[in-house]
Amino acid sequence: MKILSTVYVTDHRAKVGVRKGSLTVTRESGTTRIPMEGVDSVLLLGRAQVTSDALASCAARGVRVASLKRNGALRFACGGPMGGNVHLRTSQHAAAADEQRSLELARRFVAAKIRNSCSVVERWSRDAEGVLAKTLRNRSDQIRDRLGRIGAARDGDHLRGIEGDAARLYFTCIGQALSQSPLSFTARSRRPPRDPVNAAMSFCYGLLTTELIGGLDAVGLDYQVGFLHRARSGRPSLALDLAEELRPICDRFVVTLVRRRQLGPSDFERMPGGAVYFNDSGRARLLERWEEHREQAFRHATLQRPIERWALPTVQATLLARHLRGDLPMYPPFVLS
Repeated sequence: MKILSTVYVTDHRAKVGVRKGSLTVTRESGTTRIPMEGVDSVLLLGRAQVTSDALASCAARGVRVASLKRNGALRFACGGPMGGNVHLRTSQHAAAADEQRSLELARRFVAAKIRNSCSVVERWSRDAEGVLAKTLRNRSDQIRDRLGRIGAARDGDHLRGIEGDAARLYFTCIGQALSQSPLSFTARSRRPPRDPVNAAMSFCYGLLTTELIGGLDAVGLDYQVGFLHRARSGRPSLALDLAEELRPICDRFVVTLVRRRQLGPSDFERMPGGAVYFNDSGRARLLERWEEHREQAFRHATLQRPIERWALPTVQATLLARHLRGDLPMYPPFVLS
């Protein structure tokens, strides 16, 4: 049973403080008090301020504080002292420095992403009819064909090329799945997103990445040292590695909202340079649906039981830690069944 929750602060003028064991969120309309016992993370989705006392209290209680930019990119993430032990992180760094072992882990992330992409496209094909259904099934077969090429990847660059080729095919399926919807999609665009669907996808990827940072922190892994995404200053590379497995679930979530008319043109605003972002009401609507989405259970092939989506980041971080410690011979990625 889930007993902790995320506090989303969306008001740009809000101030987050702490008083007598509770977080306080002060806005023009008044102050809201939130007992910290029921909170596992605070997510700032605007330019809200947070006091040093509030940060210290969150760190002491293991409550993660993170801030996202308008496009969903991570601005910063703060937590308490790193958990786990130094031997686990030493094993992680050694694996990342070993080209062959790093490549093997990267292969597993990419293979899971491609398999999950196929599962999502096949589901869309079952919802479609006629020519569209056949087209989506053919695309799924083409994407699955890329799985056979992963074992032959010579290095990380070669593997990323295979992943990029599969992603190109996959993104055409998103456009086809939305062909009868009020929001269209033609190609993936980032930094900035150029249409509402890209804006929603980028925003959800940002939410997912902060969850994964929290899961990796909880088990004591260094979320900046990855295998598929190489280390780069300020980049949560390992969180992005694990995100690859779960991105198709985010995409399915966004496509479902658009097809059900739960997101529409009125939920977004276009900036002078062409960038598209959520407006305040659209972002609030998305977050409400996101929390419902996180409660959805998915069967975990390795654990042989349903796991709620909110728990998957910690579950996968734990399995990766067990592999790096030598408890598991292979890392078992999450695969939709």
